[in-house]
Amino acid sequence: MTILIKNDKEIKKINKSCQLASEVLEMIKKYIKPGINTEQLNNICHDYIINVQKAKPATLGYKGYPKSVCISVNDVVCHGISNERELLKYGDILNIDVTIFHNNYYGDTSKMFVVGDYISKESKLLCLTAKKSLYKAINIIKPGIPLNLIGKTIQQYVESKNFSVVRQYCGHGIGKNFHEEPQILHYDSYDTGILLKPGMVFTIEPMINIGKHHVYLTNDGWTVKTKDKTLSAQYEHTILVNNNGCKILTIRKEEYNKI
Repeated sequence: MTILIKNDKEIKKINKSCQLASEVLEMIKKYIKPGINTEQLNNICHDYIINVQKAKPATLGYKGYPKSVCISVNDVVCHGISNERELLKYGDILNIDVTIFHNNYYGDTSKMFVVGDYISKESKLLCLTAKKSLYKAINIIKPGIPLNLIGKTIQQYVESKNFSVVRQYCGHGIGKNFHEEPQILHYDSYDTGILLKPGMVFTIEPMINIGKHHVYLTNDGWTVKTKDKTLSAQYEHTILVNNNGCKILTIRKEEYNKI
């Protein structure tokens, strides 16, 4: 396994792509209202990335994926494909996952949104737990810790809230490639012997379910749903391991002083 250590020049370019990705999530918030369809949200993001940011949506055409962002509503765990018939309604929760390609480097991030002013207590706790599990993992990151401590930290917190962690999908190294080594598992797995080092850049993106952790791939070859039809939530950041600990490259303004 080759884990690429990024130099200062590369980190600067990755950081720019990451900032652009986080700006898309900040931009789209005001459009998320009952009655809008997910294809409209995808198109707004696409136009913003292309025309305003002068960047590229990395998912569009990636291994055949047909959209510019992944929009995953309610029981969709990840890789949801937007369409005109999917109308958002009061109480829905959705994840928007944005990956930007700019100046030959990638940046990747996602967050949850709620539709309308009210969601159930369980939905609210699910989204909050997904976010806090990501933050708890980020807070332990520093050079020298074993890679598998990330997943252990996430799983312990998520299960303490009686939710479950999806096993089939994971975080990943990122830089000149959309997906690089190492894989970042979000549950307690065997110790690979990999220790974190300054210059590593990777995503942490826990997906958690209200019910059991089992998921299935739908007939479109992309959309992943919970087997028991319960709700799912995910938050994702791209992280740089540095000498002091780590830096969140995709941090949004709303998160300053909160992590």
